[in-house]
Amino acid sequence: MIKLLVVDDSALMRRQLSTLFQAESDFEVRQARNGREAVAENRDFQPDVVTLDINMPEMDGITALSLIMAERPVPVVMVSSLTEKGALATFEALNLGAVDYIAKPGGTISLSIGEIKDELVNKVRSAARSRPKVQGRAKGLAQRLREEREQSAPRPVAVRRGVAGDGVVVIGVSTGGPRTLEEILPQLPLDFPWPVLVAQHMPAAFTRSFAERLNSICQLEVVEVASPMTIESGHVYIAKGGADMLVVQRAGKPTLIAKPESKAHLWHPSVELLGRSVLEHYDAARVLGVMLTGMGYDGADAFAEIKKGGGRTIAESEETAVVFGMPAELIERGGASVILPLEKIANQINVWAGR
Repeated sequence: MIKLLVVDDSALMRRQLSTLFQAESDFEVRQARNGREAVAENRDFQPDVVTLDINMPEMDGITALSLIMAERPVPVVMVSSLTEKGALATFEALNLGAVDYIAKPGGTISLSIGEIKDELVNKVRSAARSRPKVQGRAKGLAQRLREEREQSAPRPVAVRRGVAGDGVVVIGVSTGGPRTLEEILPQLPLDFPWPVLVAQHMPAAFTRSFAERLNSICQLEVVEVASPMTIESGHVYIAKGGADMLVVQRAGKPTLIAKPESKAHLWHPSVELLGRSVLEHYDAARVLGVMLTGMGYDGADAFAEIKKGGGRTIAESEETAVVFGMPAELIERGGASVILPLEKIANQINVWAGR
């Protein structure tokens, strides 16, 4: 049995979530009405996983999360609203050690939580098997770079080494991705010669805030792809949530576009579709694929094709992946050139891109 603690100030939401999980055969559920109760229940009930609301009286979810991680670290899935404010709070929670998040489809008190039952149950099950990262190196690096940027001169313009025809980095990531990307992307230097295309499974309301957050700590310019953009070096391109990012040719130049989600694929933005569109417009030998933490198999086939075509691929190792799903699928297909822990991935990207 998976011991689950459901934390929400709404009695209706607690009842809905508890009923949803109790309908499964492998959950033992207990409830808490606010952050203060959550901290006490984490000590007494000792759950395997927690779903945690953000906005609550007496003690909010962010404060509760920091206390939980300090006292008895446990995998936590944040339950947040689909708003910009909700996105910013969610990213803060991920930096504090939350494993994943789920966005309520109908606001703070969602009467339609059943619409995301499968996604919610899968995420909570995966979180229960994961390892929470407690205020680790990623947060320290992000904070240090942010402070240095605030104290330094205006940010210089990245060196443009022509339209990105030389090569390209493609990154696929899901559960645990925001903190993992905050560890890797700030280590790419200002004159990094290739563009970086990122497909992070994330809802539409979150990706702009996420891109802005990354842009504040990275040397390269980080943008969300919500409209057609010519691919240039010196940029990190974040796929817009609620869509799939593809490479196409426009006026003879490789261009990124956002298309409506493909019903043929389970996860979005789709890593598989992005990887295959890259192979249609770039020589595989000049493609570097990076498969990071996440559940499922999205992108494994496309990244295996990158390696088969002479490109190079990195799979994050099990020792550092929050969820060793997507990297494991790539490894199983023989598609990983190297298997590396998180702290070595940025350096390998820099070496292979000529930095």
